[in-house]
Amino acid sequence: MQIALQLLFLAVGFVMLIKGADWFVDGASKIADRFGIPQLVIGLTIVAMGTSAPEAAVSITSALKGSAGITIGNVVGSNIMNVLVILGLTAVIRAIAVKKSTIRYEIPFTIGITVILAVLGLADNTVSRLDGVILWALMIVYLAYLLWMAKKGQDVIEDVPEATKKDTLPRMILSILVGGALIVWGADVTVDAATELATIFGMSDRLIGLTIVAFGTSLPELVTSVTAAIKGKADIAVGNIVGSNIFNILFVVGTAALITPVVYSANFLVDSIVAVATMVLLLVCVLPKKKLGRLGGLVMLAGYAAYFVYLIR
Repeated sequence: MQIALQLLFLAVGFVMLIKGADWFVDGASKIADRFGIPQLVIGLTIVAMGTSAPEAAVSITSALKGSAGITIGNVVGSNIMNVLVILGLTAVIRAIAVKKSTIRYEIPFTIGITVILAVLGLADNTVSRLDGVILWALMIVYLAYLLWMAKKGQDVIEDVPEATKKDTLPRMILSILVGGALIVWGADVTVDAATELATIFGMSDRLIGLTIVAFGTSLPELVTSVTAAIKGKADIAVGNIVGSNIFNILFVVGTAALITPVVYSANFLVDSIVAVATMVLLLVCVLPKKKLGRLGGLVMLAGYAAYFVYLIR
């Protein structure tokens, strides 16, 4: 009974996080649009960071509650799952073309910052506030890169919600407030339920963060990518997933560390190596034909199955 109750709380927490992020981004984007802020700027800030809001809220809440295993596990686990499961499943449904810029700049950059996070964390088993500043400095570099790519005519941002006549100021403000409240409350419910489940099953915070919590916070990316593949628009999937992984490390961990130093367990060494190997595998799969085909997708799914067996053994 207790297990079923905590699983229900966990599911409710995930729904609150995802819907809260949707409403917050929608309201904030429309207010920015109403006040004449360019769509490019809105896309690179509100929409991009808002998409990572579930991971950020869970990671910050976990760090504040002393469940650092969930903080790092959520990010590293989400990044591994995003590539091996989400891109793997998407590619099995439909082959995905990959942009040159993603292969040349973004995937190598993701590999680099994954290594940097591991080095910063494992050096003293903590991601300190100074480390948070370093991650945020790299985040600004990445945003500058996106701005540069956008000015070159590259499509680097997702669709930005635009204000219509029915979107009154009070309605947009309410959307931000309700969305923000749901994100904060949902993170609290999710972390408490995940911690309770870890206690019941005798699992570590790290394992819960790498699996259950990572899956829940990756649900929006999963739904978006699979839906795009079914509609024949899978080409956006790789860029979106790689961008999400970059934001998870730089924005989510960076912000959490600025608020409170985050413990980085030595056990995360293997998971960090897997996260780097995952991106290298993606690069190897897409380099020959500039696309991720069905065979590559199957290899990625098999890779996650092997990693999951390692986790629960």
